[in-house]
Amino acid sequence: MKVRKAVIPVAGLGTRVLPASKAIPKEMMPVVDKPVIQYVVEEAVAAGIKEIILVTRTGKLAIEDHFDSHYELEAELARKNKTALLAAIQNIVPPEVSIISIRQPEAKGLGHAVHCAASTVGGEPFVVILPDVLVNNGGDKTNDLMRMVVEFENTGAAQIMVGEVPDDKVQLYGIADCGGVAPEFGESTAIKGLVEKPRQDESPSNLAVIGRYVLPGKIMSLLADGKPGAGGEIQLTDAIDALLEMEPVEAYKMMGDTYDCGEKLGYLKANLAYGLQHSETANGLRQFINALANEHE
Repeated sequence: MKVRKAVIPVAGLGTRVLPASKAIPKEMMPVVDKPVIQYVVEEAVAAGIKEIILVTRTGKLAIEDHFDSHYELEAELARKNKTALLAAIQNIVPPEVSIISIRQPEAKGLGHAVHCAASTVGGEPFVVILPDVLVNNGGDKTNDLMRMVVEFENTGAAQIMVGEVPDDKVQLYGIADCGGVAPEFGESTAIKGLVEKPRQDESPSNLAVIGRYVLPGKIMSLLADGKPGAGGEIQLTDAIDALLEMEPVEAYKMMGDTYDCGEKLGYLKANLAYGLQHSETANGLRQFINALANEHE
């Protein structure tokens, strides 16, 4: 079955980037000239997604407004013949892609947020994208999420994106147990289980779950039946473990670079990385970075 829907949970408080996220959603913080959420939606669209489901809460209307039309601004740009800027705000999402919002009434964990979209997903396979995390494929038209979708459609096995992390950092992540087999970049291998934040000497690998999932529709019933796990919340990881008892789940090893924009250092790194790829900022930013490096030699 084709994967055409994506669930993006955007109800988080953004406490790791306070005070910036006090008055604006963390997903609306800009990386160069676009908010984080736009990069994530563009990634989904490039992977063939046709319906974006935002799981949101009070105080997040700016996200919905960003993807809506803005008649006054568009009219002013048209009047001033600023065609490039007009195109940039009119073509954020292709006309064949729809974006809808569903409320998460209580903060009960990632699994609960995903399950809030159950009626809209309607039993179809779907993608889950964590909006804090940007995956930069350097302009490659075939992004990692697209490869995951193709693998799911070919095999029917759920896909969990993973990336290598330093051994002394495994306790910060969910870690995939692949039975000692490490997939090649851009390829998938079977998962035996997921371990949440293991000690270094007990970790089955250094393959951390990144924040991209391609899941069958039946995961929704597993989430509905799930009991609170770590932190007293409904965990997506627990539902994936239950799915593993029923059918294969695979770890897909990402090819791109990842930036956690939900924390300060990751957000700064993302701005540098994307700034060096942007035609308007690349040269000036590179000169600035070189000048800083020379000052501190």
